[in-house]
Amino acid sequence: MRPITCIILPTYNEVENIRWVVRAIFAQSEKIDSHDLHILVVDDDSPDGTHEEVRRMMGKYTNLHLITGEKKGLGEAYKRGMAYAISQFHPDLIFEMDADRQHDPEFIPIFNYLATHGFSLVIGSRFAPGGSTPNFSLRRKAISLLGNWMIRFLGGIPRIHDCTSGFRCIKASLIPRCNLSFLSTRGYSFQSSLLCELLRNGAKVIEVPIIFPDRIYGESKLSFKDQIEFLFNLAKIRFRQSEEFVKYCIVGVSGILVNLGMYITLTRLLYLPPPLSSPIAIETSIISNFFLNHLWTFNGRHNAKGLFKKITNFHIVAGIAGLSNYSVFILLINYIGLYDIIANLTGIALGTLINYFCNSLWTWRRIRADGPAN
Repeated sequence: MRPITCIILPTYNEVENIRWVVRAIFAQSEKIDSHDLHILVVDDDSPDGTHEEVRRMMGKYTNLHLITGEKKGLGEAYKRGMAYAISQFHPDLIFEMDADRQHDPEFIPIFNYLATHGFSLVIGSRFAPGGSTPNFSLRRKAISLLGNWMIRFLGGIPRIHDCTSGFRCIKASLIPRCNLSFLSTRGYSFQSSLLCELLRNGAKVIEVPIIFPDRIYGESKLSFKDQIEFLFNLAKIRFRQSEEFVKYCIVGVSGILVNLGMYITLTRLLYLPPPLSSPIAIETSIISNFFLNHLWTFNGRHNAKGLFKKITNFHIVAGIAGLSNYSVFILLINYIGLYDIIANLTGIALGTLINYFCNSLWTWRRIRADGPAN
C-alpha cells in the first residue's frame, strides 16, 4: 500500500470552481507514482451548494472526502481538516491549497517530489525569483509585499519570500508538533502562524516560484477583520520568537539570586572562607540554571544528547561566556577607560548573549524534522 498525499481544500461558496479543481487535481495522479492522492474538502456550510456538489462527485472519485462545519474562518477550517486527515488517513504529506483556481494543480507532482526528496515544507511562492502576481492592482501588491516584509523581518524568518502563501506541501509528521493554541488562527493569519511554527520545529523548506492569477469565479474572502487579526498575530509571533530568550534571562536573574543566597549562607551561617564559598555558590547557580532551562526555557526540545552530556556542555558554555565577560570587562576598563560599572554590565550583556546562543544551538540544539517523528 502506497503512502497517502492528502490535499485539503477549504471552501465557502465555491460551487462554480470546485468541480474544475477536483478534476484537475485528480488528473495529476498519473504523474505521481510514489503516493495515492486524496482530496479532503472542508466546507463551512456554504449556502451556494458547494458541499452538495462535492457529494455528487464523491460517487465518481473514491478518494474524495468531505467534512462540513460552522463558518469560523480559514484557519479553523485548516485546523479541522488537518486533524481529520491525520486521524483518518494517516497521510505522509498534506497540501494546503485554495479551491478558487488560483493555485495551479500542475505543481502538485513537483511539490510531492520535493517533499519526498530532502524537504519537509514546499511553498508555492509568489514573491520568490520567478514568481509573480500579474493581475494584482498596485494597492493589493503593496499590501501583500508589506505583510510579507513584516512577517519576514519582525517574525524572524527573513529567508522566506512568501510567508502568507496558501499553496504548500507539508510533511504530515511535522503538524502535531506545532503549537497553534497561543495564536489567533481563525482567519488568514493562520498561514503565517503555521509557517513560523513549522520552521520552529525544524522544517527544511524550499520555495517554488508560481504565477498567481486573479479569480475567475467568486470573490475574495479576505475581510478587514482578517487584516486586524494579522496585526495582532504578528505581535504574538514576535513574542513567540523572543520567548525563549526572555525565559533564559529570567533564569539568569534567578541564578544570581541563588548564587548570592548560597554565598551568604556559606559565609555568614556556616562561616566558610570566601575563596571556598564563591566557587560553591557559582556551581550551585550553574546547576540551578541548567535544570530551570532544561525544564522550562528549552522544554520541548528533544535531541539525542543525554542529561550528563547536556550538563557538561552547559558548563563549557558557562566557562566560555564567563571568560568573554571578564575579557571584555578588563579591555574596557584598562584600555578604553570606561566606568567600571558600565564595563561590567557590557561584559554581562555579551556573556548572556554567548550563553543563550551557544546553549540554544548546541546544548539544546533542535533536531531538524525532515522525516517522520520518532
